[in-house]
Amino acid sequence: MDKPTDSIPGFRRFRHAVVTGGAGFVGSHLCTALLDNGCEVTCVDDFCTGRRENVAHLTDRPGFRLVEADICHPFDAEVAGSGAGQPPDLVLNFASPASPADYLRMPLHTLETGSSGTRNALALARRHGARFLHASTSEAYGDPQEHPQSERYWGHVNPVGPRSVYDEAKRFGEALTAAEARARGSDVGIVRLFNTYGPRMRGYDGRAVPTFVRQALAGEELTVTGDGRQTRSLAYVDDTVRGILAMAGSELPGPVNIGNPDEITMQELARLVIELAGSASGLRFIERPSDDPAVRCPDITLARGKLQWEPTVTARDGLRRTIDWFRQHAAG
Repeated sequence: MDKPTDSIPGFRRFRHAVVTGGAGFVGSHLCTALLDNGCEVTCVDDFCTGRRENVAHLTDRPGFRLVEADICHPFDAEVAGSGAGQPPDLVLNFASPASPADYLRMPLHTLETGSSGTRNALALARRHGARFLHASTSEAYGDPQEHPQSERYWGHVNPVGPRSVYDEAKRFGEALTAAEARARGSDVGIVRLFNTYGPRMRGYDGRAVPTFVRQALAGEELTVTGDGRQTRSLAYVDDTVRGILAMAGSELPGPVNIGNPDEITMQELARLVIELAGSASGLRFIERPSDDPAVRCPDITLARGKLQWEPTVTARDGLRRTIDWFRQHAAG
């Protein structure tokens, strides 16, 4: 491993990263990118939503270790016993159920991961003097009354609705991370990730892109919620990972939005997936979920200015890659 992570433009040198939730969708792509740039990686996952096959291609690579642990309980001993050559100098906190199908099925675990799990991940970083990066979400803005959403906006969140288990877990994780920096001077950062898609998503996880792709490839009707005029801003996973690593390598505390400011309605997305998949599927409109945001679009002025980051993969290109991956894998 002779290529350190400072080979990424603007990325500070890290030698050993711990990625919680590293066998999840975004986490597994992070693990790959870090290894590709010469960083040892300890992937920590309890596999409640992450999948071993997401990191199967990494298990024989030098410098990669997989630790099965629930971060709701202290996991320092598992990391120390994993055989890493040196203590961690970067902790990336990506453990959490993130899809509606998962966090509605595991509401209490979702809240505990955002609270106790974040606290334990912060403790690991503090013990080793490591940079800590907390993965938050655009759901911190709730159903926004500001559009596009900048980091200065405080959000419009229902604290007791069904989605609150995810929204408030992430908001509490942000508060805990910020308090850690104020109280202890720890080196922390917060990223707010907007809708990310790409290979390794699960077809039945409840999010729009994998649901539409799975349905289109199966020749089923695409289920569009409400009238389909609600918008999302979709970032291909490679772009998201570049933004995360740029934030990790900076000294910014955040929060910083990482997302694609190109908006698309759910109807437009469904029809684009049908076109790119070469499908004959139609649309079927179903009831819109409670507290479903009407609009979602990041203001990425801060990321552009401070991190020199912006997305480069178009929706057509990213969706083609995603559809190709789903064709090759039985993604459940």
